[in-house]
Amino acid sequence: MPSKETVRRQRALGGAVGVVVLGMALVYHFFPRVFHVEPSATASHRAMNLGPATSAAPAQAIRVPVVPEIDAGPPLTLAPTAVIVSRLGNKNANLPEQLSADTPEVEALITRADKALRAGQLAGGENSAASLYQQALKEKPDSRRAAQGLYEVRQRLVAEINQDLAVGDADAVGDLIETLKTLPDSSDDVAQLQGKLKTLAQARPLLAKAATLLQQGNVDQPAGNNALELYRQVLQLDPGNAVAEQGILQVQRAVLDRALAAVAQNDFKGADQALAEASQVSPDSTALRDVRGRVDGMRQSRANALLTQARSALDAGNLALAQQLADQAKAISPDLAGLADFGERLTNARLYASYKPGQVFNDRFVDMPGQTPSMVVIPTGSFQMGAPDGEAGRQDAETPQHEVSVAKGFALSRTSITVGQFRDFVRASGYQPDSVKLGGASVYDESTGAMRDDADAGWQTDYVGHSADSRLPVVNVSWDDAKAYVEWLSQRTGKTYRLPSEAEFEYALRGGTTTRYWWGEGAPTSKVENLTGSGDRSPSGRRWSNAFAGYRDGYWGPAPVMNFAPNPYGLYDIDGNVSEWVQDCWHDSYLRAPRDGSAWVNPGCGVRVVRGGSWGSSPDQVRSAYRQGADASVRSGRVGFRVLREL
Repeated sequence: MPSKETVRRQRALGGAVGVVVLGMALVYHFFPRVFHVEPSATASHRAMNLGPATSAAPAQAIRVPVVPEIDAGPPLTLAPTAVIVSRLGNKNANLPEQLSADTPEVEALITRADKALRAGQLAGGENSAASLYQQALKEKPDSRRAAQGLYEVRQRLVAEINQDLAVGDADAVGDLIETLKTLPDSSDDVAQLQGKLKTLAQARPLLAKAATLLQQGNVDQPAGNNALELYRQVLQLDPGNAVAEQGILQVQRAVLDRALAAVAQNDFKGADQALAEASQVSPDSTALRDVRGRVDGMRQSRANALLTQARSALDAGNLALAQQLADQAKAISPDLAGLADFGERLTNARLYASYKPGQVFNDRFVDMPGQTPSMVVIPTGSFQMGAPDGEAGRQDAETPQHEVSVAKGFALSRTSITVGQFRDFVRASGYQPDSVKLGGASVYDESTGAMRDDADAGWQTDYVGHSADSRLPVVNVSWDDAKAYVEWLSQRTGKTYRLPSEAEFEYALRGGTTTRYWWGEGAPTSKVENLTGSGDRSPSGRRWSNAFAGYRDGYWGPAPVMNFAPNPYGLYDIDGNVSEWVQDCWHDSYLRAPRDGSAWVNPGCGVRVVRGGSWGSSPDQVRSAYRQGADASVRSGRVGFRVLREL
């Protein structure tokens, strides 16, 4: 074993060489061209922090080069020995109880020892801190300061050994353990540190191989030959091994780089997979949180950009492209704000010409001043058409009940067409209604309480043949008159207007309900429609023989439109006031009836369907399922119409 003086000289020489190497490393790092190396060539340089605490050195970590074979990547930051010793304190020190003051000679030895300790001269010579503290204790065994100093020397040596173990410097560890053996009460520390040195000997080749694989790019693949598995083996041998822990973080950084590379290619699925793999490496690292945040930010940015493009495509009417872009945005960020609203807009565009169900609108005429009646958008869906078994008043013509799907969006006029609206049509088009062309209509006779023909009645008269207010629903119009009106609207707007089919009418009338009437099963408890109520009276005091018990709406005959409550789809007077023409031909039952909501029409048919109750209908005739047929030429004071616009 070398003498203490030889060891001291070796350590002094080693320290000088270390300073020179450190200086060259710093010059190489900051001024690489001094060594004819381009700055990019220094990217693979690694350093680890190790620093003995001395009075001449600041109490912070100092970077020194590391043996290349255990270069695991990012620098290690090791606490200075002074910090480690201060954390330990005196909790493990077995300090004597001092019985008397230290003598001047002992004080002098301790002062010299303290100076050597601050200078980092811990052990190895007669002027080292360990030797001087031991001399003081020999002179005075109960000197608490000397015992404290010797304890601190031992702790500093243990701390330095642990630092050398952390960076894998086995030679330095061996030398320092031999020095530690010379100190009293160090056997337990020596045994523990020798065990760690043995573990280091096993870990060094694994660390070297892991560093090579890391440099080659085999960070976590292939199985059985990657850096991650080797670093984990080291941690099984030596839990808390700093090089292995830093190596694992470097592995994770490489996996995170894959995530960022995938994002750069708009491959967010690949990025998510890489993030999941990175979380398996180290689930709560700062780097993982940082990259996940960056990926999420880029995800949101890309998805929002796609959604913006989808909105532009939708505005331009390119629904297919809008759907494609929205699907891409959803694939990137399923929870993206605005996707649900956009999906609704797209659905509305596809089904409702960009309107929303329940929305009210008017189409303006393109070739003249004016606009259409107010239209309300009816939501698509399906319903059971006809009367269910057991419904009171059910007729064979309302069977069999069958499911109808209304898949195409449409809008219905909120009210029946009024006298004023029909007058605008006649004046603008020059059309001659059947009540003028064929002569007369059927009106209510107050004296008999029945309907009778009146040669003077027409579309401009009310239900009793008097001049009609423009706000009243137009009556005394034939099916052909109604058809002429919708054709005129189509010409004026460039949109498709028509009479509703029977299925569309019942679907809209029910408003999503399945009860006998849209308001419920029996007589209404509030003013819902202009119906036959037991409380209503004619001008001469007549009563209805078959009416809704306890109901009074205040009208005998049609009322101005929108005088009552709308049904759930926002339609006024849909099951009262006046019955209405629909597009279908009359059939005695629903056998072979269309199930897609379309009209059931036979070429040349002369009998059409009338739907909805009127001011003079009995309760059975107001049921949502009720239907009746009438000759297309009929003009009645109880029948009008409303219009449908295809979307």
